[in-house]
Amino acid sequence: MGSVKSLEEKKVDSTEPLKIIQWEDLEQELARLWSLSSALNKSKEKKSSLEQKLQSLIQLRAESLSRSNELEERRQKLEARKLAMDNMLTRSKFVAEDVKKREERHIVEIKMLMVAGNALSVASKQLQEANRLLAGERGLVHLKNLQRMLRKRQQYMIAQVAWLYPVKASIELRHGEKHDSSSNGGRSGDSAGSKPLNSGPLTISGLQLTALPLKKPSFFTDKKEVQKYATAFGYIAHAVSLIASYLDVPLRYPLLFGGSRSYVNDYVSSVDPVPSDSTSSSLLATVSKPTEFPLFLEGQDITRAAYAIFLLNKDLEQILNFIGVDSLGPRHVLANLKEILRSIQSQEYINKI
Repeated sequence: MGSVKSLEEKKVDSTEPLKIIQWEDLEQELARLWSLSSALNKSKEKKSSLEQKLQSLIQLRAESLSRSNELEERRQKLEARKLAMDNMLTRSKFVAEDVKKREERHIVEIKMLMVAGNALSVASKQLQEANRLLAGERGLVHLKNLQRMLRKRQQYMIAQVAWLYPVKASIELRHGEKHDSSSNGGRSGDSAGSKPLNSGPLTISGLQLTALPLKKPSFFTDKKEVQKYATAFGYIAHAVSLIASYLDVPLRYPLLFGGSRSYVNDYVSSVDPVPSDSTSSSLLATVSKPTEFPLFLEGQDITRAAYAIFLLNKDLEQILNFIGVDSLGPRHVLANLKEILRSIQSQEYINKI
């Protein structure tokens, strides 16, 4: 009935002219309509089935496309990971080579450390042995005792020099004071030893140094004064030579002792120096053969004699520096000599060990 009603509605809605069916053809027409309706229902069922299959195919296609995209992404990630893996393999290869080089270097360093450790062990044993020897009977204490004995012996020998060539102030000689080199030198508070210039001009064995080197000798020059000058410097040269030998000090300007005809050797200067009042002298050239400068005036150039006195005082300064005492000045030959005698004979010289 529903199909007939729909057909009637279709017929009404259609613009086609209405078809008039006879009564006797109604059954046949209804049968035909029924078959058409059943065919239409079947076609609808097929359509619905096809729609469902098509929807399932579309869904499958969408899922396949999604999986294909996901597979492509994973493939790209895999390619990226492969590239990163290749880079890591390359880096690991470089790192392995670097590690191998470092291992080789460390092996060499370990061998060097082992050698150094063995050397350190040997040195430690040697140090322990040296400490044991120093702490023993013939160790540091024994060495200090020997040094003390040596210095006392040096004091005794220097006292003999001071007795042989006494250095006094001229005021002491005028007042007739007795001079004992060993006792006078042993007093650290000796004003004549610490400040010899304040007691008047100094003398050696009673001879006073004059200013003859600064004057040009003439026909009227006193020959005795010239001889006293040469004798006094001969005494000083001998005393300095003895003191240097007792102290084992190699003089920078060796002395050639000849009494009143003594010389000072200079291994540096090859020409005569220019006379100067300054505290230092210009050394002009170097030669292997020493040059002799006289400590006397007779028949000699005054400039050479003055330079000889300068070199002699340099030897005195060298000895003063050796015993740790400051020089009194470049022109105070006798003062420096007396300071040497006083300092060595003092108790402080023994206590410096």
